[in-house]
Amino acid sequence: MKPYSAYLLAGLLCLSSALPTFAADTTAPDPRTSLGMTPAERAEFLSEMRKMLGSIQGILQGISNEDRKMIAEFATQSGNRMARATPDTLRNRLPQAFKDIGGPTHMLFEELVIRAETDDMEDLLKHTTTIMNQCMSCHAQFRAD
Repeated sequence: MKPYSAYLLAGLLCLSSALPTFAADTTAPDPRTSLGMTPAERAEFLSEMRKMLGSIQGILQGISNEDRKMIAEFATQSGNRMARATPDTLRNRLPQAFKDIGGPTHMLFEELVIRAETDDMEDLLKHTTTIMNQCMSCHAQFRAD
Protein backbone atom coordinates (compact mmCIF):
# COMPACT_ATOMS: atom_id res chain seq x y z
CA MET A 1 0.00 0.00 0.00
CA LYS A 2 1.35 3.41 -0.96
CA PRO A 3 1.82 5.86 1.95
CA TYR A 4 -0.84 8.30 0.78
CA SER A 5 -3.28 5.39 0.38
CA ALA A 6 -2.87 4.72 4.08
CA TYR A 7 -3.65 8.39 4.82
CA LEU A 8 -6.67 8.22 2.55
CA LEU A 9 -7.96 5.10 4.25
CA ALA A 10 -7.35 6.56 7.72
CA GLY A 11 -9.12 9.78 6.78
CA LEU A 12 -12.15 7.97 5.41
CA LEU A 13 -12.33 5.77 8.49
CA CYS A 14 -12.20 8.82 10.76
CA LEU A 15 -14.90 10.54 8.76
CA SER A 16 -17.16 7.49 8.74
CA SER A 17 -16.69 6.90 12.46
CA ALA A 18 -17.82 10.46 13.18
CA LEU A 19 -21.08 10.16 11.27
CA PRO A 20 -23.03 8.13 13.85
CA THR A 21 -22.10 10.69 16.50
CA PHE A 22 -23.72 13.49 14.51
CA ALA A 23 -26.85 11.45 13.83
CA ALA A 24 -27.23 9.97 17.31
CA ASP A 25 -29.48 12.54 19.02
CA THR A 26 -32.05 14.13 16.75
CA THR A 27 -34.12 15.51 19.65
CA ALA A 28 -31.48 17.96 20.89
CA PRO A 29 -31.81 21.55 19.63
CA ASP A 30 -29.43 22.45 16.83
CA PRO A 31 -26.95 24.98 18.28
CA ARG A 32 -25.56 26.00 14.91
CA THR A 33 -26.19 29.47 13.47
CA SER A 34 -28.96 29.64 10.89
CA LEU A 35 -28.01 31.18 7.57
CA GLY A 36 -31.56 32.57 7.20
CA MET A 37 -32.23 31.38 3.67
CA THR A 38 -35.42 31.34 1.67
CA PRO A 39 -36.53 27.88 0.48
CA ALA A 40 -35.20 28.63 -3.03
CA GLU A 41 -31.86 29.87 -1.68
CA ARG A 42 -31.60 26.82 0.54
CA ALA A 43 -32.24 24.46 -2.38
CA GLU A 44 -29.53 26.14 -4.47
CA PHE A 45 -27.12 26.28 -1.53
CA LEU A 46 -27.57 22.59 -0.72
CA SER A 47 -27.02 21.78 -4.39
CA GLU A 48 -23.69 23.62 -4.18
CA MET A 49 -22.78 21.69 -1.03
CA ARG A 50 -23.43 18.43 -2.87
CA LYS A 51 -21.22 19.67 -5.73
CA MET A 52 -18.45 20.41 -3.23
CA LEU A 53 -18.80 16.93 -1.75
CA GLY A 54 -18.62 15.53 -5.27
CA SER A 55 -15.46 17.57 -5.83
CA ILE A 56 -13.87 16.05 -2.74
CA GLN A 57 -14.83 12.56 -3.89
CA GLY A 58 -13.36 13.20 -7.34
CA ILE A 59 -10.19 14.68 -5.87
CA LEU A 60 -9.71 11.65 -3.62
CA GLN A 61 -10.32 9.33 -6.56
CA GLY A 62 -7.78 11.32 -8.57
CA ILE A 63 -5.23 11.03 -5.79
CA SER A 64 -5.91 7.31 -5.50
CA ASN A 65 -5.39 6.91 -9.26
CA GLU A 66 -2.48 9.38 -9.35
CA ASP A 67 -4.46 11.29 -11.99
CA ARG A 68 -3.41 14.94 -11.78
CA LYS A 69 -5.84 16.05 -14.47
CA MET A 70 -8.76 14.54 -12.56
CA ILE A 71 -7.67 16.23 -9.33
CA ALA A 72 -7.47 19.62 -11.05
CA GLU A 73 -10.81 19.18 -12.85
CA PHE A 74 -12.70 18.34 -9.67
CA ALA A 75 -10.95 21.03 -7.62
CA THR A 76 -11.86 23.63 -10.25
CA GLN A 77 -15.56 22.82 -9.81
CA SER A 78 -15.52 24.11 -6.22
CA GLY A 79 -13.10 26.97 -6.65
CA ASN A 80 -13.65 30.69 -6.56
CA ARG A 81 -16.00 30.60 -9.56
CA MET A 82 -18.55 28.79 -7.40
CA ALA A 83 -18.23 31.42 -4.66
CA ARG A 84 -18.65 34.27 -7.14
CA ALA A 85 -21.88 32.70 -8.41
CA THR A 86 -23.59 33.30 -5.05
CA PRO A 87 -26.35 35.88 -5.60
CA ASP A 88 -25.66 39.25 -3.95
CA THR A 89 -29.07 39.08 -2.25
CA LEU A 90 -27.85 36.06 -0.29
CA ARG A 91 -24.18 37.04 0.00
CA ASN A 92 -25.11 40.35 1.66
CA ARG A 93 -27.10 38.55 4.37
CA LEU A 94 -24.59 35.82 5.21
CA PRO A 95 -22.79 36.19 8.55
CA GLN A 96 -19.19 37.39 8.34
CA ALA A 97 -18.06 34.27 10.22
CA PHE A 98 -19.52 32.16 7.40
CA LYS A 99 -17.73 34.25 4.78
CA ASP A 100 -14.50 33.95 6.77
CA ILE A 101 -14.63 30.18 6.31
CA GLY A 102 -16.27 29.96 2.88
CA GLY A 103 -14.01 32.32 0.94
CA PRO A 104 -10.75 30.71 2.03
CA THR A 105 -12.23 27.26 1.42
CA HIS A 106 -12.96 28.08 -2.21
CA MET A 107 -9.43 29.49 -2.53
CA LEU A 108 -8.01 26.24 -1.11
CA PHE A 109 -9.68 24.44 -4.01
CA GLU A 110 -8.03 26.94 -6.38
CA GLU A 111 -4.67 26.28 -4.74
CA LEU A 112 -5.19 22.56 -5.19
CA VAL A 113 -5.66 23.07 -8.93
CA ILE A 114 -2.20 24.64 -9.10
CA ARG A 115 -0.58 22.17 -6.73
CA ALA A 116 -2.00 19.21 -8.68
CA GLU A 117 0.48 20.02 -11.46
CA THR A 118 3.61 19.18 -9.47
CA ASP A 119 3.05 18.25 -5.81
CA ASP A 120 3.42 14.64 -4.79
CA MET A 121 0.23 12.73 -4.04
CA GLU A 122 0.83 12.66 -0.29
CA ASP A 123 1.02 16.46 -0.20
CA LEU A 124 -2.12 16.71 -2.33
CA LEU A 125 -3.89 14.43 0.13
CA LYS A 126 -2.75 16.58 3.05
CA HIS A 127 -4.04 19.69 1.27
CA THR A 128 -7.37 17.94 0.67
CA THR A 129 -7.50 17.19 4.39
CA THR A 130 -7.09 20.92 5.04
CA ILE A 131 -10.04 21.58 2.75
CA MET A 132 -12.12 18.96 4.57
CA ASN A 133 -11.24 20.55 7.91
CA GLN A 134 -12.67 23.82 6.58
CA CYS A 135 -15.83 22.00 5.50
CA MET A 136 -16.21 20.36 8.90
CA SER A 137 -15.68 23.67 10.68
CA CYS A 138 -18.36 25.38 8.61
CA HIS A 139 -20.87 22.55 8.98
CA ALA A 140 -20.26 22.51 12.74
CA GLN A 141 -21.06 26.24 13.01
CA PHE A 142 -23.84 26.85 10.48
CA ARG A 143 -27.04 25.31 9.21
CA ALA A 144 -28.70 26.02 5.88
CA ASP A 145 -32.16 27.22 6.81
